[in-house]
Amino acid sequence: MTVTLPLGYIPLVDAAPLIAAAEFGFAEEEGLHLDLHPAASWSMLRDMLDFGQVVAAQMLSVVPVARALGLGGGAQPLETALVLSLNGQVLGVSAPVAARLGAVGFGDAAAAGRAVAGLGGSLRIGVPFPFSMQAELLHYWLDHAAPGVAVEIRTVPPPRMAEALRADEIDGFCVGEPWGSHAVEMAGARLLLPGAAIWSQAPEKVLACRSGWMEERPETAGRLLRAIWRAARWAADEANLTTLAEVLAQPRYLDVPPELIDRALRGRLLVSAQGPEVPVAQFLSLHEGAANFPWRSQAGWIGARLAARFGIAPGGAAEVARATFRSDLFRQHLGPAGAALPRASEKIEGGLERASEVPGMKHPVILARNRFFDGQVFDPALLV
Repeated sequence: MTVTLPLGYIPLVDAAPLIAAAEFGFAEEEGLHLDLHPAASWSMLRDMLDFGQVVAAQMLSVVPVARALGLGGGAQPLETALVLSLNGQVLGVSAPVAARLGAVGFGDAAAAGRAVAGLGGSLRIGVPFPFSMQAELLHYWLDHAAPGVAVEIRTVPPPRMAEALRADEIDGFCVGEPWGSHAVEMAGARLLLPGAAIWSQAPEKVLACRSGWMEERPETAGRLLRAIWRAARWAADEANLTTLAEVLAQPRYLDVPPELIDRALRGRLLVSAQGPEVPVAQFLSLHEGAANFPWRSQAGWIGARLAARFGIAPGGAAEVARATFRSDLFRQHLGPAGAALPRASEKIEGGLERASEVPGMKHPVILARNRFFDGQVFDPALLV
């Protein structure tokens, strides 16, 4: 008997695993029908999850951690057993700001920080949600590359970034694709950085559920995790990208030209309306390099960053944060499906200069390059 599961998402390229699971038979193979519900904003999607309108949702990786720390409102604890994507964000500025910045090469976080620091005054930067990886990367970049710069962070739903630029509501943005490229084409924006230039392995979106749901319904949860994990593996295969872009571009999903989506999937970005198109290493990872594994150290980094900004004890915050990334449930449900399982559930974040092979439970696991732009590392063992 087919089980229908309502799932929520925001129209973004990194919703691909959910949409592919519904469109290309992965859910059907698990006896599931995924009833996908788009939301206009992250606050709306969060409320849909809180009030039980959906059982799971594509969610900003920071939200379950912030919720566990008592930040951002809402009393319903959230957790994840599957990372949907790493990175996929772009940081860009309006045409007037770009003209003031002058010639700054795309992708050089340190140089872009120096250029922004030289502007003087204050900048209004749009992010999709206050508790988002976009906001965390923006804060990290500014703290380390342009300390002292006055920034007003404003919440702007991803599809509205171009409109907000045109209306002079913001001077720049950090947003997931295709909405940065959309702002380039529709509002004359200029891209400065991909998120991967700040942290090459930033967990961007996760599959979030209300805490306890996966353990209360282990069979259904396992089927859902397998369907979406297999869809993510399919979506990461270069041979499938053209088909995937065409499906995501449909009006019922992202409703943008497929070439915007295709460029994001392939990691090739149009920096400005005049070009050039630039290849970006590790721009968006949907599966490769153990991208789907919910490392507790990723959650620990998020928790430590939030703690520093909101005056919470860092050791306790990191410990609470780690518990929201359920690597144990990933191992339980996806190990038998063939997922690569590292022996540890934490690692030093920022410590890999190049892709490396590490021991796995059954087979070696290839971890992708993992670096912060300023060379810092985050060792969860040092937070006590």
